[in-house]
Amino acid sequence: MEFESAWLSSRGGRDDNEDSCGFLMKQESGCWVLCDGLGGHRGGEVASRLAVDAALASFDANPRVAMDALCSHIERAHAAVLERQRAESELAGMRTTVVMLLASAQAGMWAHAGDSRLYWFRDGKLREQTRDDSVPQRLADAGEIRVDQIRFHEDRGRLLRSLGARPEPGASYATMPEPPQAGDTFLLASDGFWEWINECEMEQDLAAAARPKDWLERMETRIQERVSGDHDNYSAIAVACEQKNTESTPKEIV
Repeated sequence: MEFESAWLSSRGGRDDNEDSCGFLMKQESGCWVLCDGLGGHRGGEVASRLAVDAALASFDANPRVAMDALCSHIERAHAAVLERQRAESELAGMRTTVVMLLASAQAGMWAHAGDSRLYWFRDGKLREQTRDDSVPQRLADAGEIRVDQIRFHEDRGRLLRSLGARPEPGASYATMPEPPQAGDTFLLASDGFWEWINECEMEQDLAAAARPKDWLERMETRIQERVSGDHDNYSAIAVACEQKNTESTPKEIV
């Protein structure tokens, strides 16, 4: 198994981009992480970058695809945000969402806190997605609103969990029921990205795209056609699983 990755990140209609993302391949395992910072006054930007860098550094030191390793990466990202909060009083209120994927030929798993999402597609169809740590998600779970109403709910910005918000990270974790297969595709996305594209459109653009970069570009076109004014930053990482060519090296596309 090999993985082809692509990413995009835009400040959208805002002055600053508080989203951060990155990925790293090591020993035929991969780590992909995306964060959406909160806090304003450059705090969100600092929190998201700290969390991504700390998570990838933790993976670099321990590239196993295992749940204890995934937990340690999230904990290190959380600790990095807390450490900077204590060091700089003006950043004491900064926080960040996180969504992280670990994958190899043998296993796949992910973690998230906040409303940055992971989507897993198999055979071109959505197989699973994360559930937001937000007030609208809880309302949908209780049957008070429809799931599709989460996207533009008036309380969608009210998050229940994030890195830097409390002593413990409080992330959610999930493991794939079987190893990744050739043709599996993953999308990690901030809320500024997924709020403008529904899941059926994600599937349609995936079917029409030859590579992860093409898929992201098609979805970004939808965003640009729909947004106006002071719309949020938006970021996404696309990961495609392919049968390994023994003569090739892992593909990373920026």
